[in-house]
Amino acid sequence: MPDTLQVNLGDRSYSILFAEDLTAEVRALVSELAASSRRIAVVTDRNVATIQASTLRALFADAPTLVVPSGEESKSIPEFGRVLDFLANQGLDRSAAVFAVGGGVVGDLAGFAAASYLRGIDYYQVPTTLLSMVDSSVGGKTGVNLRAGKNLAGAFHQPRRVFVATGFLKLLPAREFAAGMAEVIKTALLGDRLLFEDLDRAALLPGDLRLAWTVRVCCGIKARLVEADERERADSGGRALLNLGHTFGHAVEQVTGYGTYLHGEAVAVGLCAAARLSRRLGLLGDPEVSRVESVVRAHALPTRLRSHLPTDDLMTAMARDKKTRAGSLRFVVLRALGDAAVRGDVGLGDVEAVWREVGGA
Repeated sequence: MPDTLQVNLGDRSYSILFAEDLTAEVRALVSELAASSRRIAVVTDRNVATIQASTLRALFADAPTLVVPSGEESKSIPEFGRVLDFLANQGLDRSAAVFAVGGGVVGDLAGFAAASYLRGIDYYQVPTTLLSMVDSSVGGKTGVNLRAGKNLAGAFHQPRRVFVATGFLKLLPAREFAAGMAEVIKTALLGDRLLFEDLDRAALLPGDLRLAWTVRVCCGIKARLVEADERERADSGGRALLNLGHTFGHAVEQVTGYGTYLHGEAVAVGLCAAARLSRRLGLLGDPEVSRVESVVRAHALPTRLRSHLPTDDLMTAMARDKKTRAGSLRFVVLRALGDAAVRGDVGLGDVEAVWREVGGA
């Protein structure tokens, strides 16, 4: 039997199922929906459609399927419109459901389409990457990027169920696995010192026996934060803590055009920047910053920008970040390894200095 974690959100509550293989569970749900005359549609990306073609057939048979290009570029208004047109062309009604099968891009894109089509239909998450398993498939944040910034259009729309089948990770490219580890490291830094210590002792690699446990721990931490602050309304703490490293990371993605860095790679740089900012605020010392960078580096992730980017451009991108309140940027900083907080009183001079430390020009 799969391990199950409940996300308690009243009438929006749902279960996260964990096992190496959840084919039987997904097929049972598809059959249940069909028995009640509820139609389904599948959204996936080109990589999954190619590498996991037999799995898709086993899960969904001949259900209508839309394949979007792989990569962050698909989190866009044009692809969002294409998904909506696909759902409409299938003649789906309000009883229909969408299955998002893929990484964070597919989940965000298909989830936003499900939130918008006919003013909202059900959707289910079947994450296939480490990043989507430990982070983006849980919590109901959906959306797309705009030219002005990351995730600036979207909706909160909780999935009806999440199927975390860790067997998918066996075919995940090494770079994608490393990108997912950035979100694991982030989760450890913001709320689980023991998990960080475990990652510091030995890097978590594909095939590691600790992997299933680690995915479960990360989902549990995120579920509890989402339950306490579903729509990120808390001024301090709450769900906003999950943005550790992301204010910096999103700026890197926006300035480089959503393609040079994988999301997790940009977040990795952002985690190192957040640690350095915490040091400037007197919260961390040199040893803690060195440990953060050591763990990031041990998981094949960048600690600095690969090439110089204009600091002015990075600061401009930050100013458009959706976490800005009343014209002021909010940063998630580290009070200690495993303990994070939200600060809205950070001087721009400190932020600029941090950018230059990690490769800004």
